[in-house]
Amino acid sequence: MTHKAYGRPYTVEDLEGMPDDGHRYELIDGVLIVGPAPGFRHQKVVVKLVGQLDAACPETMHVLMAPFALRPSPSTELQPDVLVARDEDLTEKDLPVAPLLAVEVLSPSTALNDLNNKKAAYERMGVPGYWVVDPHELKLIVFELDVRGCYELVAEVKGEDAFEATLPFPVRIVPATLLGTWLGRA
Repeated sequence: MTHKAYGRPYTVEDLEGMPDDGHRYELIDGVLIVGPAPGFRHQKVVVKLVGQLDAACPETMHVLMAPFALRPSPSTELQPDVLVARDEDLTEKDLPVAPLLAVEVLSPSTALNDLNNKKAAYERMGVPGYWVVDPHELKLIVFELDVRGCYELVAEVKGEDAFEATLPFPVRIVPATLLGTWLGRA
């Protein structure tokens, strides 16, 4: 397969030509990021978290999970594992503005990118809340924008400890519940 982006940054239009091969294709400022298909533990956490967020979500907002495009510019498209957006900000095809909350669930191959490049991109976009879930340690790390527009670590909870979120709406998250009753191997 040939890509039109040789010698220049990738654009959202270039993503249209990517193969449907189970990989996740994302862009940050024209740089292509290719990730593997997520595994069981990752997907189980996403489903449980979406359910908990959706149950508490006001009617004026929506909880969505990947794949759904966050496209704030022609050179950036991310697909957060979970996002919360206002009804009026969504289009049928994508979210062209910053969501209220972006959540990434770590996997061994994405952890460095999620904790660095994506975190920085969400911060630059002005995403008010960024959560990172580690499904192996059953840990939730919560960042929120401070008055300077920089992410500040506001919570890190593990296991049976609860996080009482107020942003983007009140919801209680207990990391240990995010795998449900699954007793699989680590």
